[in-house]
Amino acid sequence: MTVDVKYLLVIILCVVTFSSCSSLRKINSKDASTSKPVAKKNAPHKITFLDNIEVRPGQMITSQHKTSGLSNSPVVYAESNLKTASTNIEKADWLQLKYAIIMDAAVETVNNLNLLRKIDEWWGTKYCMGGSTKNCIDCSAFTSIIMRDVYGVSLPRTAQEQYDQSEHIAIEDVKEGDLVFFHTSGRAISHVGVYIANNRFLQASTSGGVTITDLNDKYWQLRFRGAGRVRRY
Repeated sequence: MTVDVKYLLVIILCVVTFSSCSSLRKINSKDASTSKPVAKKNAPHKITFLDNIEVRPGQMITSQHKTSGLSNSPVVYAESNLKTASTNIEKADWLQLKYAIIMDAAVETVNNLNLLRKIDEWWGTKYCMGGSTKNCIDCSAFTSIIMRDVYGVSLPRTAQEQYDQSEHIAIEDVKEGDLVFFHTSGRAISHVGVYIANNRFLQASTSGGVTITDLNDKYWQLRFRGAGRVRRY
């Protein structure tokens, strides 16, 4: 075999070898690309913001009670001392929990159990003019019973007489056991209730019987005539 022929065979062998190596590299690259796991894009976590949430520090009951004179936002009470709050709730009478929710108030502010028991005893009793029993009762008879049985105070029979006998005070100064007076019909003072807490008063109403009402309700705001305090001995 001549030198030229040998040289030609060497060149052909190199070309074939180089082509095979390139093909193998391409095949390996394809295999590697298909073996890689496909990264899944997780949907971003949806964050929901709660609008119109009113936070009041130092209290602990949550409620969605709405009034016409205040914000209609749900109220979230934030307790500043969680350990103390937990202890207070554990010791609270079930009536405190019940009426704290009804009045949208902190449990520790609703602590007159004698009053709460009396409210619960009469709750829902229907209204009737001149009534004074659990069959039916009117507003002034009911306030007389509450003031007598809870606070040991004797009141005259009518709302006007109770207004005349009481010491008139500013609405900003009212406390539990004070009287709140209204003009709903007829005489100047025709309706009366007992203030409890958190702007709520206890009354025997013509529409709902014995119940708890918000002083900020528009109907009562327009008819409010004053608050009074009866001397307790």
